[in-house]
Amino acid sequence: MAGHSHWAGIKHKKGKADKQRSKIFSKLSKEITVAAKLGDKDPSINPRLRSAIQAARSANMPKDNIERAINKSSINAESNFENLRYEGFGPEKVAVIVETLTDNKNRTASNIRTIFQKAGGSLGSQGSASHNFNQLGVIKIDKNEISDEEIFELSIDSGADECISKDNFHEIQCSINEIYNVKKNLEKKINNFISTEIEWIPLNCVKISKDHQANLIEFFETLEDDDDVQNIFSNVQLNTI
Repeated sequence: MAGHSHWAGIKHKKGKADKQRSKIFSKLSKEITVAAKLGDKDPSINPRLRSAIQAARSANMPKDNIERAINKSSINAESNFENLRYEGFGPEKVAVIVETLTDNKNRTASNIRTIFQKAGGSLGSQGSASHNFNQLGVIKIDKNEISDEEIFELSIDSGADECISKDNFHEIQCSINEIYNVKKNLEKKINNFISTEIEWIPLNCVKISKDHQANLIEFFETLEDDDDVQNIFSNVQLNTI
């Protein structure tokens, strides 16, 4: 389910390679900088930083960019970034959760509200959309790393709740409080991870007819283009992209 609830699963299929890559690198760099600032700069003892670096490598971010992002945590000591969540309903009344990382919450709130309104949606209070989702720890591993049978056994032994093998990757789900413990156990046999994130998994997915998908896709892309937006989750199922 997470594959189509998370806009990342859609945007990779859509291409726009150079622009997307630049935008993805920018968001990954910000996460690395914040993770290094909030914890130790040594990824071996800072699981959030380690996961951010692994995600950057998975996106083929150059090593120099990663090191620059870590160093920036010392240079920008006065900048305070906050993780803020916005909830609401987009076009076709689909439930949407937007996670941001911002140093100016007034700017971010204004931008997100405007994007929702222009698309014919509405921004709600916290809890207005999230009751349609379960919040889970989600770890993704490329299928080339390990077989379906081996990852299933390893996941259960590592304390995960579920392991789903998809077309190109394995998705391991666990409670949000256990994500780094499960990840640490997986790291004993797995070297490369696509991502390690707290995701919002929809309880039920809403299917939208092909005729009504254009506005929805444009809405998601506009949100994605905002520099403060890190992740977008929705309960919509878009199968025809």
